[in-house]
Amino acid sequence: MKNADGTKKSRLTNPGLPWSQWQLLDSILPTGGFAHSFGLEAAIQTRMVCEPEDLKIYVVHLLENTGSLLLPFVYSAFQSPNLQTWYKVDKILNATLTNEVGRKASIAQGSALMRTAASVFTEIPSLKVMRQTSLGTGVVNFHHAPIFGMICGLLGFDSGTTQRAYMFVTLRDIISAATRLNVIGPLGAAVLQHQVAAIAEDLSNKWMDRPLDEACQTSPLLDTVQGCHGYLFSRLFCS
Repeated sequence: MKNADGTKKSRLTNPGLPWSQWQLLDSILPTGGFAHSFGLEAAIQTRMVCEPEDLKIYVVHLLENTGSLLLPFVYSAFQSPNLQTWYKVDKILNATLTNEVGRKASIAQGSALMRTAASVFTEIPSLKVMRQTSLGTGVVNFHHAPIFGMICGLLGFDSGTTQRAYMFVTLRDIISAATRLNVIGPLGAAVLQHQVAAIAEDLSNKWMDRPLDEACQTSPLLDTVQGCHGYLFSRLFCS
């Protein structure tokens, strides 16, 4: 199809959107996710995870817990990507996360994501304004899930893509951590990620579009094990 002036009409309202989506999910984006093992390092040292089959069970439980606990915060921030909603959702999540190690990891990754997004996605000046307005005020903790949802909302993602993307990032990072901890090799990791994809889709659909008051823990043992990370004698990851 062509425009009135004879030029070719773009199929996309925002041709750059898919590229922004892919970049947000790209491992090269410096958001700090690969510095965290989601408790896997502690699970290995406590012998909860000893072999690839244990790893698959751990990954599935982590995805379930991510969907039940964090997708409601992603979804709420996505729906209203503004300063007031962000502050509110961030405050509720800070009170919800009882695991100190997990809370610090969420803040570290969220702060890095907000800093990176404000620098990369300059077509959305409100990101930089919100970050500068909030730094040093103590009003917001910069938790990862609300910031991810807010950025996706401002970039024009749809709801389903946003929540699946958050699950994908979690799956990507935990399998990367498992590879570096030598629980599984690079090829085995790729196979595992593909095998778990269908489960991740089912879990995404199960916990998608939930309000904040339905956020809950489904795997409290994972939360407990992650809390032991600070007591490990030697550590490769921050959490």
